[in-house]
Amino acid sequence: MPLNFRVVFSSILSVFHALLSYTRFRIGLAILAVMVLLSLASLAAPPAYKRWYSYPKDRPPQLDFTTIDLLLGTTSNGRPVVYIAVNALANSLIIGVVTALIGSHIGLLVGLLSGVSKGYKESATVLLIDSFVCIPGLPLLIVLAMALKSVMTIHMLPLILSVIAWAWPARNVRSITLSVVGREMINLARFSGIKFTGIILYEVLPYVLGWHLTNFINTIIWAIGMETALAIFGLSILSEDTLGTMIYWALNYNALFRGLWWWMLPPVVMIISIFIGLYLISSSIALYLNPRLRGHA
Repeated sequence: MPLNFRVVFSSILSVFHALLSYTRFRIGLAILAVMVLLSLASLAAPPAYKRWYSYPKDRPPQLDFTTIDLLLGTTSNGRPVVYIAVNALANSLIIGVVTALIGSHIGLLVGLLSGVSKGYKESATVLLIDSFVCIPGLPLLIVLAMALKSVMTIHMLPLILSVIAWAWPARNVRSITLSVVGREMINLARFSGIKFTGIILYEVLPYVLGWHLTNFINTIIWAIGMETALAIFGLSILSEDTLGTMIYWALNYNALFRGLWWWMLPPVVMIISIFIGLYLISSSIALYLNPRLRGHA
């Protein structure tokens, strides 16, 4: 049975309109929209902002609004904080979204296959999932980051984070899949001649997609947090601006002890804002998906 994309689009639109009735969803969406707009401002950053001492160093914020270069002051190596912040925000969002695209979808596929498989295939996938679930995430990421530090890029880091990011989604998707495949409708679909892929797409996947969307959002939060943790240890992409590396360099130059609060404050505020915005959106979706809680803002 082919997919009717017009029906799918109208269903997504109706769900979006329903989510807009939640106050927390509107607040989260507004916060996320501001973060995205700020990240797009990085496209207007002049090339000179990357060069050290191209601006006066340790300059406090200048609120004359004649130029935005010094709006948030400068760092100890003569770089404007406003351009560093918007570029760091853009790179961190890219890392979070790409990690979620890779890790959560790998978890979705592995969890679905594990839930519908039987025999040695099921045992192998369960062993693989449980092995990665039991491994401590941060120590493994530290080892991988140290081993691959020479080739670390904005594109490589999401791949490293995805090594850990897929396991918990796969475990949860497997649980949902097992609860669905045990129902009579699956046996009826098999006896009706529906193929294996058809059962997954049309009978099992609709029960998983709602949870998968919330997990996708939560994976973005997790990836940005993990990148920040790696950066504080000096294991992220220190040559590129991310929210984590921005905090690393501020700590490295003792910005707080020297009173350079404008260097440390923007990345902290941006990280907190991203987390709050995405959490409000994720919790709104979880409320909508729960029939007992639907309608409670």
